[in-house]
Amino acid sequence: MPKSLLWTRIDTAGAEHALVDDGQGLVGHGTQLAADPIPYTCRYQLATDPQWVSVRLEVEVEGAGWRRSVRLERATQRWRVTAAEQGDLDAALAAAGHAPAGLPGVEDPDRLADALDVDLGGSPLFNTLPLRRLGLTTGPADTSHRLDVAWVLLPSLTVLPTEQTYTALGPTRFRYATGTFTAEIDVDADAYVLHYPGLATRPPTSAAI
Repeated sequence: MPKSLLWTRIDTAGAEHALVDDGQGLVGHGTQLAADPIPYTCRYQLATDPQWVSVRLEVEVEGAGWRRSVRLERATQRWRVTAAEQGDLDAALAAAGHAPAGLPGVEDPDRLADALDVDLGGSPLFNTLPLRRLGLTTGPADTSHRLDVAWVLLPSLTVLPTEQTYTALGPTRFRYATGTFTAEIDVDADAYVLHYPGLATRPPTSAAI
């Protein structure tokens, strides 16, 4: 059955609601609301293959006076990335005292060639993808995997190649690391995040309808 997942942000005012079907890989869509760095709404659609390798991500972000979109599609071992912008996000950021966001998308999609997973900034849902693909929640503790990931920043929708490390700490906990940042994250029996320190939390009763 489809799952309905709701997270409350703890780093800023905001929330995320996702509807997912994980019968054969994952197909889902969701909405994020966040107040930082400026208020925005983010809507996304996500699909993996049956082995949980990411194959498509479409994201649209909208705020006062601006809208951006990006689409990532994987085929024949390569990512194709298309992006668009309406209005002026940088002007909205400047009015709120923030630095420019930069352009949506990626200059060289070939830099993403090794990425089997995608990651959307601020979304706990996307941690589930490598956990399920690698079987970390059913494998031995202290098993680590270094991953190449296509990371989509919010609200800019800039796409960056990044390295992330996932380490199993038990059936319902793992350590996430990227650069100098680390967090020990609690998940449920299906590897969906329950508590991500400093980012978001979800009561167990919000898991599936």
